[in-house]
Amino acid sequence: MTTTGSTLFNMDFTEIAEEAWERAGREMRSGYDLRTARRSMNLMTIEWQNRGINMWTMEQGFINLTPGLATYALPTDTIDLLEQVIRTGQNSSSTQADLTITRISVSTYATIPNKLQQARPIQVWVQRLSGQVNPTDAILDGAITSTATTITLNTVVGLAGAGFIRLNSEDIYYTYISGNTLGGVFRGQNNTTAAAQADGTAVFVPQLPAVTVWPTPDNSTSYQFVYWRLRRVQDAGAGAETADMNFRFLPCVVAGLAYHIAMKVPELMPRLEMLKTAYNEQFDLAAGEDREKAAIRLVPRQMFIGGSM
Repeated sequence: MTTTGSTLFNMDFTEIAEEAWERAGREMRSGYDLRTARRSMNLMTIEWQNRGINMWTMEQGFINLTPGLATYALPTDTIDLLEQVIRTGQNSSSTQADLTITRISVSTYATIPNKLQQARPIQVWVQRLSGQVNPTDAILDGAITSTATTITLNTVVGLAGAGFIRLNSEDIYYTYISGNTLGGVFRGQNNTTAAAQADGTAVFVPQLPAVTVWPTPDNSTSYQFVYWRLRRVQDAGAGAETADMNFRFLPCVVAGLAYHIAMKVPELMPRLEMLKTAYNEQFDLAAGEDREKAAIRLVPRQMFIGGSM
């Protein structure tokens, strides 16, 4: 007998939900059964991201650094950065070099005396913000062109001393506030396009995940911030889409969804312990396989207050 020769098995969300309901002890019979399963699956994949690294969500990215600008937005679905380097000579195969950049905390960044110093960046502070966009009471006090480097508002109440604002579809970074004027403005950030904005345009504040490098990049050469990030697992979808995960996690997602569904249905409560045990076993199997297979590299480092050794 011959085999199928195929290794394409996958499950769309409706199939995952049906299998989970059946394992929980009941058939999926209504649109609400599908909706409540979708909600539980989205919450469960967020739980997975709190448990640790999901290898299939690792992505490489890069940011071309601008002289005089220290803070740069990351994609809004970024959870955290795993590794990062500063690359020089990125347009040349013969002179490209990836140089170490050390991650620091907000406390360490706050103690840097001169944050405006310019040179090759050697340290980075990662701001793990939510990506949500918040409204403000501010509006533009006067129209601006696409090249304006200062922005006057009717009020700056509620705005940070430096940060991002959003005008229509353009994200803008400002470095200081003087009166009601935002100064040190860098237009078209976060892969948006600088555009003229009309008087009275509403001002929003996007809580963008971001990196702040130090020293601030100078213009001696072109620097590129290269990073490897963890992104969010994509939503479960409406039913026809396949799950955003490696196939090895399909047994885990079905077992976990059955457990989460049973927690919400009183008549299924007697099966909870069995379903939880099955879920934990499947997660341990999947997470134990979904890991780096390379040798571990440990680099000791000692830090001392008031000096170094």
